[in-house]
Amino acid sequence: MQSVAPHDDLISIRVRPRSSRSGVVEDTGGRLVVRVHAPAAEGAANRECVAVLAQVLGVAKSAVRIVRGEKSRSKQIAVEGLGAADVRAQLARAAAREGRRS
Repeated sequence: MQSVAPHDDLISIRVRPRSSRSGVVEDTGGRLVVRVHAPAAEGAANRECVAVLAQVLGVAKSAVRIVRGEKSRSKQIAVEGLGAADVRAQLARAAAREGRRS
């Protein structure tokens, strides 16, 4: 059985499947959105979401875990070895860079 991270260590994200490009952006409400090219079928979007997050954060895919929302577009993730504040800051920086390219 996997241990569940304390609530303070969870990061809330939204996944947007079937996007034209993969990456991390912020929506108009300031929520972090992970865009993935994969469809939301058979776990493909979840696998790509983990891969995108791992790449942006510079960690192994095995360090990124979906804790809640496996079958939902709204998810909570935990990243082994990184604190929630650090993860949020890195994702916000990546979203800002992506926003400038869009």
